[in-house]
Amino acid sequence: MNSSRIRKMTTMGVLVAISVILILSPLKFPFPAAPFLVYDAADVAIIIGGFIFGPVEGIILTIVTAIVQTLAVSSDGWIGCIMHIVATSALVGISSIVYMKKKTLKSAVTGLILGSLAMTALMIPMNMIFYPLFAGTPIDAVIKMIVPALLPFNLMKAGLNSAIALLLYKSAGKLLSQIALK
Repeated sequence: MNSSRIRKMTTMGVLVAISVILILSPLKFPFPAAPFLVYDAADVAIIIGGFIFGPVEGIILTIVTAIVQTLAVSSDGWIGCIMHIVATSALVGISSIVYMKKKTLKSAVTGLILGSLAMTALMIPMNMIFYPLFAGTPIDAVIKMIVPALLPFNLMKAGLNSAIALLLYKSAGKLLSQIALK
């Protein structure tokens, strides 16, 4: 294995570790309309990784992070893991595809908006399928939560994580890129 590949893998490992630390940090809070929905900043490091390395690596970071979180810190089990993978993969995959085509602030913002909308749209059917299995809630109750809770929560979570990642990417992303891609 050459040194650039080792650096890339090491940087990706650091991003996974940061993501797990962020889920444990006090930077999380319940969503007022549905306190069982909890915001955390774990996707920030994954978004930055997607911008540095690209969509495939961003999705790999998502999968590894979701599995580590499921095994080590989350109480949501494998259903939560699957939902995390789907949601974050949509956000990171789409945003990094758009960003990688032309690495500008405009493409980053456009990608993050499109990724946030895709994540939000995907989480509606995901919640309709998995929430009844996870919580034993009837599907009618889940449908009633779409507008007052699920849509705003997913838009807020994706939007906030996107904004934080965008603010941090300029400095942290450049530093990590220099280390990882030498």
